Amino acid sequence: MTESKNERHLARMQRKKTVVDASINAAQETRGLLLIHTGNGKGKSTAAFGLLARALGHGMKAVVVQFIKGRSDTGEEAFFRNATNLTWHVMGDGFTWETQDAARDLASARTAWNLVCGYLQDASIDLVILDEFTYTLKYGWLTIEEVCAALDTRPTMQHVVITGRGAPEGLIEIADTVSEINLVKHAFKDGVQAMPGIEW
Repeated sequence: MTESKNERHLARMQRKKTVVDASINAAQETRGLLLIHTGNGKGKSTAAFGLLARALGHGMKAVVVQFIKGRSDTGEEAFFRNATNLTWHVMGDGFTWETQDAARDLASARTAWNLVCGYLQDASIDLVILDEFTYTLKYGWLTIEEVCAALDTRPTMQHVVITGRGAPEGLIEIADTVSEINLVKHAFKDGVQAMPGIEW
């Protein structure tokens, strides 16, 4: 009985290896990717910063531009602060329900976007992370047309990661990889404060 089970497992893994190897052999293109982390769940920015660590580990040059977020005391910024090959910009004024100033939020988003456009034309930058960027489109601070045009004309090998809830369909259409992080349960809903090292 055990031998039969082992034989079945071996046959399954051999079939799987054939499929996986064929997929690997078919993937011959090399180019920069556009990745989107969206959805209502926790972990979109966290995933992007994990990818940042991976890129820096490979000696890549990276830039982080944070939209909306206005604080510079986060654990991720503290951790990456002295990393070589990394430039970090906190460009937001805080959550819109805190600022309650649409004109100021628009101006901040435009200033950040102008900075980003320079990086999206710089072939020496391997990775650009636009954190909490989707809100610039949701609130109409930027247009999908100008954003897609800038992303489409970036250097061939430059990777871009965009985070934020409600990524619009136009952005999803031009993306290479889209991950939707869904909310199942969150401690905040049970009255637990945002905890350092977990939420910021």
